Amino acid sequence: MVDELNVLRDQIDDVDQQLVELFARRLKLVAGVGEVKSRHGVPIYAPDREAAMLARRRAEAEARGVPPDLIEDVLRRLMRESYASEKDTGFKCINPALSKAVVVGGAGLLGGLFAHQLKLSGYRVEILEKDDWQQAESLLAGAGLVVLAVPIDQTVAVIGRLPKLPDDCLLVDLTSVKSEPLAAMMATHAGPVLGLHPMFGPDVSSLAKQVIIYCAGRGAEQYEWLLAQMRIWGARLQPVSAEEHDEAMSLVQALRHFTSFAYGAHLCAEQADITQLLRLSSPIYRLELAMVGRLFAQDPALYADIILSSPKNIEMIRRYHRRFGELLSQLENDKRDAFVEQFRTVSDYFGDHAEIFLKESRMLLAQANDSRHYGDEPAG
Repeated sequence: MVDELNVLRDQIDDVDQQLVELFARRLKLVAGVGEVKSRHGVPIYAPDREAAMLARRRAEAEARGVPPDLIEDVLRRLMRESYASEKDTGFKCINPALSKAVVVGGAGLLGGLFAHQLKLSGYRVEILEKDDWQQAESLLAGAGLVVLAVPIDQTVAVIGRLPKLPDDCLLVDLTSVKSEPLAAMMATHAGPVLGLHPMFGPDVSSLAKQVIIYCAGRGAEQYEWLLAQMRIWGARLQPVSAEEHDEAMSLVQALRHFTSFAYGAHLCAEQADITQLLRLSSPIYRLELAMVGRLFAQDPALYADIILSSPKNIEMIRRYHRRFGELLSQLENDKRDAFVEQFRTVSDYFGDHAEIFLKESRMLLAQANDSRHYGDEPAG
């Protein structure tokens, strides 16, 4: 048996080596694609091309008796690496006439990311930090773009401290709340204004497929170039009003972060053995625990600022708390039928999205389980 296994394993090793060579060849070809895209200003992410390619490969896999999902998983992972390598070739500059861009808070993680993307696109970029305000007037003089990437609780104050900008300068903020900063920028600056909210962390390897929400301020024709530039970076732009944005973020960010914080705080208060929980967890609980745990590996001040950025966030959390109590009361009173009925009501609310989420979560859980290594968990 050992000899038979060794023969088969040697053959598998040979195939794996061929796969590595093929992956290297593919990445080299992708580098060529990135260079062509850079010269011609073609966006990194081409959703139609990606969807058509995946459909063809799935059909070919099925014809060869290979699970289509397997091929799609491998190709998607390859494409993620490809997007990251494509950006290394730089991007076409959409607005070469721009004098310079100044990123206020550009030494921070998110500000640094945008400064880097602008530099990759051929723009002259300068950084203005909190210790540089004695030079603010000279640094901002002649700027064609000013990007504010400062903490939420300081954004409006920083806007108020800005010296007079050139009339044609585009003023942009990256804050995760939009109504108040957008109004402050409109009041302070007479030129074009745009509100942006990148829906990702600064540690992303590429902006391909990443969502950036934008809220119109003033001078759409004067900020269209920046939207076009971000599309070339691969970002998916989502327009929405500042009011609608802030309402949605009460759920997407404030409530979500608070419930993760509350669950983590409860585990801490209960002194739960995390190592034991990991050993006994299903893939879905491990993934949920990871999403809670990652919160506590980051800056607490950032999350405090997000949650406290609007009184509406606190109102939303309070309504959630009330509903939580109402549902708990049903369980305390052994109202099983009421629970089942409520479950069905919520299921109807989710509608077709529930099946879509079920399919997506299966893929995520499979990937999470594949990456699990039982020797890499910290000792208790």
